[in-house]
Amino acid sequence: MTGTTTTATANVDTRELKAKVKAMYRDVALDPAGDFHFEMGRAMAERLGYAPGDLDRVPAEAIASFAGVGYYFDLAALIPGERVLDLGSGSGMDSFIAALHVGPTGEVVGVDMTDEQREKAERLRRRDGFGRVRFVPGYIEDVPCPDGAFDAVVSNGVINLAADKGRVFREAARALRPSGRLALADIVTEVQLPEGVVCNATLWAACIGGAMPQDDYRAAIEAAGFELLEIRDNPAYRFISDSARRASEKFGVKSISLLARKR
Repeated sequence: MTGTTTTATANVDTRELKAKVKAMYRDVALDPAGDFHFEMGRAMAERLGYAPGDLDRVPAEAIASFAGVGYYFDLAALIPGERVLDLGSGSGMDSFIAALHVGPTGEVVGVDMTDEQREKAERLRRRDGFGRVRFVPGYIEDVPCPDGAFDAVVSNGVINLAADKGRVFREAARALRPSGRLALADIVTEVQLPEGVVCNATLWAACIGGAMPQDDYRAAIEAAGFELLEIRDNPAYRFISDSARRASEKFGVKSISLLARKR
C-alpha cells in the first residue's frame, strides 16, 4: 500500500487529536517529571545513543523534556555551515545538538505547534547563547520556509503524530535543496493498527495510535521524492505505561531511525 491514510486514519477527529497532542506536550514542557506513557530525559537519551559530551553542552532543561524515540545524528552526518530544519522541535534538545554540529556558520530552525514547548526552547536559546538557532510556530505539514532552504531535515518521534504523513514528507522534500538529507527517528508498526487504537486520540498523542506500518511509512517517504538509504530498529526505546506496552507488544509498535536523500 502506497497511500498515506487508511480507513481508520480517515476516521480520526483531527481537531481532537491536535488538542490532545498539544495538551500532552505542553505538560512535557512544563512538568517533565509528570506521569507519561513514554520515558524522557538524559538517561534515556544516552541509552538511545546520544553522546554525553554533546548533552553536556546543551541546556539541561531541554534534555529533561526530551521525548524523542531514537538517535539519528550519526546518519545525518551534519557538517559545519549547513542549514538544518527540525520538525517538531519541542523544547529544543535536538535543535541545540544540531547547532553544535553545524557550528557558528550554520543555522538551525525548529518548528513546533505547541506554544509552551517553543517558548521554553526560545528562553533556553537566549539564556545559553545559541545565536544560530531559531524556533518558529508552525505545523510540520505546512512548514513556514522557502523551497530548497535547507541542507538537512531532522525529526524525532513527531511524524507519527501527524494524520497525513505523506504531506509531512512532501513538505520535508520541498524544504530541502536537491540531494538534501532527511534523518529521523519515529514510531512505526509491524501490522496495521485496528480502528479502536487509531481513533483513540490519547494513544495517538502517546506516539502509538498514529504509528504507520513500516512498509507504508517507507513507501510514503519514497513517494515524496526521497531515496531511502538506511533504516534500523532502535530496541533501546521503550514505552513505560501498561497500556502503551500492551499495544507495543500486540501490534509490533517500535522505534526506527532512518536516512533518506532527496532525489
